[in-house]
Amino acid sequence: MTTISGGSAVPGGYYLSKTNWEFFPVERDGERLPGPASEHYVKVPMAAVFLVMPVLGGLMVVFLPFIGLAMTAQAAVKPLVNAFRKNAEDLAATVSPGWVPGESYLTGKRPEEKGAAEGAAKDEKIEELAKEIEDKRKS
Repeated sequence: MTTISGGSAVPGGYYLSKTNWEFFPVERDGERLPGPASEHYVKVPMAAVFLVMPVLGGLMVVFLPFIGLAMTAQAAVKPLVNAFRKNAEDLAATVSPGWVPGESYLTGKRPEEKGAAEGAAKDEKIEELAKEIEDKRKS
């Protein structure tokens, strides 16, 4: 069987789309197949169309109730899953590890926080350096 790309000009007949299993009738020679070039079609003989179409219709009738039940179950379960997912995310945020990716703890633990007095002394040193830089820029 030859595979024909979508958008190609083809002779009249029936063509089966490989992506969505749908038949497309082409009435006159030279008409183009629908869809982009990435979609592939196969020319199907008329006798095969008459045999395959009732089978596809019967399969749809048989599986339609199951599809409806699956969609109903999904609609009922989805809010519950979302509620549990939110709770799980909140729990995971509270029990996250004490390390931060990208930081290195060569001693095996996070360094202790320095006292407020030491922080104030560093601020004074930074201000002194800033003044020195400004004086040098002005002169």
